[in-house]
Amino acid sequence: MKQIFKVFCLILMLAVVFSLAACQDEGPAEKAGKTVDETTEKIGDKMESAGDAVVKSAENAGVYMDDTAITAKVKADILQDPLLKVFEIDVVTTDGVVKLGGMVDSKASIDRATEIARSVKDVKSVQNDLLIKE
Repeated sequence: MKQIFKVFCLILMLAVVFSLAACQDEGPAEKAGKTVDETTEKIGDKMESAGDAVVKSAENAGVYMDDTAITAKVKADILQDPLLKVFEIDVVTTDGVVKLGGMVDSKASIDRATEIARSVKDVKSVQNDLLIKE
């Protein structure tokens, strides 16, 4: 019986020692694992931010290309109109808003330039700052 009691006490003491050892500070493996997890999370956050930036840049480039296409189409249509002189009319497009500027011969020219700009696909509105030559 004494022998069993000694073995039981020895096993109990070993269990306590191992339990206390497990409660100590993190070992090198645990610290490395924690560092890897934190780094992976930071990289994931940065990748998400970079992805958002790429999408925003692509959207901005798309708007710029649309505005450029609108301006080119308005200028081409003005060039084809016999009433208007393309060199007298400045065309600038920003976010789908076409701004017309310059000097033309008549009120009819102002109205025609506005009509042409409004007829171009994807034009949201037209700001007409054309003036009649005196």
